[in-house]
Amino acid sequence: MMLSSILLPLIVGMFLAINMGGSGTAPAFSAAYGANVIKRFAIPGLFGLFVFFGAILAGKKVVLTLGKGLLPADELTLTVTTIVLLSVAISLLIANLLGVPQSTSQSTVFALAGPGILLESLNTRLLFTEIIPTWFILPIISFTLTYFLSGRLEKWLAHDLDSGRRLPRYSFTRLMLIASACYVAFSIGSNNVANATGPLVSMVMNELAGTNGGEPQFKMIMVLATLVIAPCFGIGASIFGYRVIRSTGKGIVQLGTREATLVSVITATLLLMASL
Repeated sequence: MMLSSILLPLIVGMFLAINMGGSGTAPAFSAAYGANVIKRFAIPGLFGLFVFFGAILAGKKVVLTLGKGLLPADELTLTVTTIVLLSVAISLLIANLLGVPQSTSQSTVFALAGPGILLESLNTRLLFTEIIPTWFILPIISFTLTYFLSGRLEKWLAHDLDSGRRLPRYSFTRLMLIASACYVAFSIGSNNVANATGPLVSMVMNELAGTNGGEPQFKMIMVLATLVIAPCFGIGASIFGYRVIRSTGKGIVQLGTREATLVSVITATLLLMASL
C-alpha cells in the first residue's frame, strides 16, 4: 500500500531530476563545450556519473536542509511533496525549452516556502539569514575571483586566446578542462539532487511513522532515493542539455581552455562549499 501511495511523488521527483539534469548541464560542461574540448554526445554520461557520486558522497546536509530545515518534516505530506516537486519541475521545463539556465535550488526553496507560509511553519530565520544571502554572496565571490585571477594569470591565459583551435586528444590541457567539468558535476550532485530527494525522504519517513528506524532508516531511504533520482540527471542532460550549453558555452562568451578551467574550478569549489 505504501509503495503505491508514494509512486506519484516519486515519478514527479524523477521528472524534476530530468529537468534539473538539463539545467545543470550548463554550469558543468558549458565551459568545456565552449572551448571545443568535448563532444556533446559524451556529456550526458559523464555528467550523470559524477552527479551520482556527488549526491552519495557529499549530499546529506542539503537533503536535511530541504527535507527538514525549511519546513518541519511532518508537513511534507504526499500532497505537499507532490505539489512542490511538480511546481519546480514545470518551471525548469519551461526554462529548458527556452534554453535558459535556471537555478534549481532557488526554484525549490521558493516552492517549499509557498506551503510553509500557508501552513505558518516556514523557517524564516534559515531562509532570510542563511539561504537567500548566500545566493547573492556566492555569485559576487565567483565574479571577483575570476576577475582577480584572470588579471594575475594574464600571461598564462594569453597563450590560450584562440578558443577555436583543436587540441591533441590526450593533451594535458584538454584532460584538465574535462576533469574540472566533472568536478563541477560532482558539486552539482552534492547540492541539486537534494532538491528532489530532500522532500521525498521526509515524505517517506512520514509514511513510516510507525516504525523505529531513526537515523539508520533515514540514511537508507536517502541512499535509495539518490539511486533512483541521480541517474535521471544524465537523462535530462541528454534531452535538454544541448540547448542550454549551446547558449552559455558559445552564445554568451567564447572561452579558451585555460579560462574555461579557471571558471569551472571556481564554480565547483564554491558550490561544494555551500553544500558541506
